Amino acid sequence: MGGAIEQSSVFHLQGDRISPGVLKQREDLLGTTSSSSLVYATLDGWRRHMVQQGHGLLDAALQRAGRVRKAVTALPGLRLMDQEVVEEGLTAELDLLKITIDVRELGISGMQAAEWLRAHCHVDVGSSDTCRISAQITHADDDRTENLLVESLQRLVEQADTLEKRPAVRLPEPRALQLEQAMLPRDAFFASAEHVPADRAVGRVAAETISPYPPGVPVVAPGEVVTREVVDYLTSGVAAGMLIPDASDPTAETLRVTTR
Repeated sequence: MGGAIEQSSVFHLQGDRISPGVLKQREDLLGTTSSSSLVYATLDGWRRHMVQQGHGLLDAALQRAGRVRKAVTALPGLRLMDQEVVEEGLTAELDLLKITIDVRELGISGMQAAEWLRAHCHVDVGSSDTCRISAQITHADDDRTENLLVESLQRLVEQADTLEKRPAVRLPEPRALQLEQAMLPRDAFFASAEHVPADRAVGRVAAETISPYPPGVPVVAPGEVVTREVVDYLTSGVAAGMLIPDASDPTAETLRVTTR
């Protein structure tokens, strides 16, 4: 929710639940040794801004998000993600500045909704997947952007039946994404590999990472055994418009597996 430039982030620590030393070790695994002074400057600027005006800025953003959330709940066919995810134990807390909306009752996917909003309303939502779209309210929003988002969602509801009907995505159960690790990731990545049709990849050991976006989390990692559920998810997802940017074959028609 900050105001620094992309590729920047800040760790907020309090208490003794997280060891600063351990956190620093983890960060060193992912951080760069060629840090950007521009990134640090914008972080410092945002930190100063928050010290001086943070409560007012975030309070106003939360009030604006509350109005948007209320408007969304009144729109037929849209289902707002709310406190039920906390009550069901699916998350520890809900970020009220994230407006996450399930659009499946409109008969469309979240990806279709995002494409339509961009093309017809010039509105870019933060992310979308097979089921949902997620918009983000920040301190930089104002009455114009708030009204634009609500009016665009109203138009989406009214026009949803004009969108092309795409095949449903065969979403796997969460347990089906816990794949068997047959080889070490490094060994599988550097092993002799081949591309095979997706159907023939079932039971084979993956030699690549496959991360549908969003959320950009790997469904398959090198060394894991490819399953039928994963293949069905990937192929049906691509048919519905899902992106797989890191796969050697983004169409999911073939998968890269280790040779036998």
